[in-house]
Amino acid sequence: MRLTVVSNYINHHQIPMANELYQRLGVEFAFIQTSPMEEDRVKMGWGNEVRAIPYLMLYYQDAKQCAKRIMDSDVVVFGGVEDESYIKPRLNAGKIVIRASERLYREGQWKSISPRGRKKKYEDHTQYANAPVYLLCHGAYVASDFGLVHAYPDKKFVWGYFPAVNYYNLEELFEQKHHFEQSGRQEIRILWAGRFLKLKHPEYAIKAARFLEKQKISFHLDMVGDGELAGTLLELVRSWHLEHRVTFHGFQPPQEVRRYMEASNIFLFTSNYLEGWGAVLNESMNSACAVVAGSGIGAVPFLMQHGFNGLVYKTGRYREFQNQVLTLCQDEVLRKRLAVNAYHTIVEKWSPKEAADRLFRFCDGLIQGCVVPEKEGPLSLAPLIAPRKGYQYTRTAKTDEVS
Repeated sequence: MRLTVVSNYINHHQIPMANELYQRLGVEFAFIQTSPMEEDRVKMGWGNEVRAIPYLMLYYQDAKQCAKRIMDSDVVVFGGVEDESYIKPRLNAGKIVIRASERLYREGQWKSISPRGRKKKYEDHTQYANAPVYLLCHGAYVASDFGLVHAYPDKKFVWGYFPAVNYYNLEELFEQKHHFEQSGRQEIRILWAGRFLKLKHPEYAIKAARFLEKQKISFHLDMVGDGELAGTLLELVRSWHLEHRVTFHGFQPPQEVRRYMEASNIFLFTSNYLEGWGAVLNESMNSACAVVAGSGIGAVPFLMQHGFNGLVYKTGRYREFQNQVLTLCQDEVLRKRLAVNAYHTIVEKWSPKEAADRLFRFCDGLIQGCVVPEKEGPLSLAPLIAPRKGYQYTRTAKTDEVS
């Protein structure tokens, strides 16, 4: 099998699964990068691993060879590229294409009524309804968006991002998470990590810190990241006299963020519907954090089951979020149970190796003409979950059903 992935650029969220595919396929696997990585992401450490990747091809340096590779491959996975010219020749030739996409209408499905937008979606997606073109959904609300334009009927599958997975002795990891104040009381470590942007609502974490202080909870909040709201957040901490409870660490490289996660009991993920996926959820769950996350985040309905491996609040409902954080701070047994289940969810279903194995089986099925979806998790059929209406997971003996 010759398999090629085409994306705007490779990053540390994609490299682990790509490495697994290369280990399985060797030179029959390639990752084609169409654009240089953005400078701000390079500064954050995302580009350090790229230089020596043996399977990486750069379209902007060798367009002819890359175009040939796209046409000659048995299967091409195409996503993260706005310019359709890279993949149109293969689509027109009727060859197998797997698209990978985040949401079409992240800012609101009402945008689907635009005539100009409809025309573009028809040209890129809807006209291939009966062609060998399939969709990997990078987030729980993607299938609903594409359903509005009648694209990929019965060919939309659960997918996401697969950052590197670490394997731990959980008892040792939980011991590492214990932190004691000078008074001898255990201090709960809470972490928020990301860019300080409006869509990510970092102020939720600071407001929660104020609430916990009033409740006389022994805790410390680490804020990892930076951005346009940094000044506002610092002012909130000063005005509420939380300097002894909150520490700002600035931007940190990915491996340092993971170390903060490993030392934390609770991870707060507070983005709204503009967060298409959110790989920090994979990473914090893998690090055995008890997670509190908003329902509108693309990864949440795929990775989390409320009350089983984390707590999910309805996006926009701050008081619900606040109360869930308090509950976790007051209930160590619940924190540990959620954290253990979160860890096993990632290592058993959402690891790069598991994703690569499933993608290989899926592609082999496409080539053989008999696709069998997985029963749950990556490459199972994607449910149609309408954004802003929330979701509810019902855990059964065999699978996790969305109702």
